[in-house]
Amino acid sequence: MQMIDVYATAGVFRDKHQLALDLAATGMLFDKVHNAVMVRENTAAFIHELPSDCVANVNGATDCVRVQVLSNAGSVDRTEQIAVVSRLRAVIAGAPGNPPPATRIWVLFTEASEGDGGWGATRTATAS
Repeated sequence: MQMIDVYATAGVFRDKHQLALDLAATGMLFDKVHNAVMVRENTAAFIHELPSDCVANVNGATDCVRVQVLSNAGSVDRTEQIAVVSRLRAVIAGAPGNPPPATRIWVLFTEASEGDGGWGATRTATAS
């Protein structure tokens, strides 16, 4: 189960709902959970639009996209993480609208661990 958050300036993506569907489907490709129904119901993507004055790289450019992928601890190995990053960047760069080139799409991959009160591999919240 993966949660995918995309942050971009308003108006970059023409069809945000389709992009969210495409990203969620991409996330499912890499999930090793055996309960496909649970994965389907809990893998999601969220498109967050920001005003252009809230985004800048060091040169002041606003055509940057930040992606954060949250996955269960150990559910995706390092080789698969690299593949997830590559696929997500390709989906975003190819989305209708005016997305930036893949080099300006930054992907952070985060694993939630069972010991810190996050969602564990068993798909249940653990007490911290």
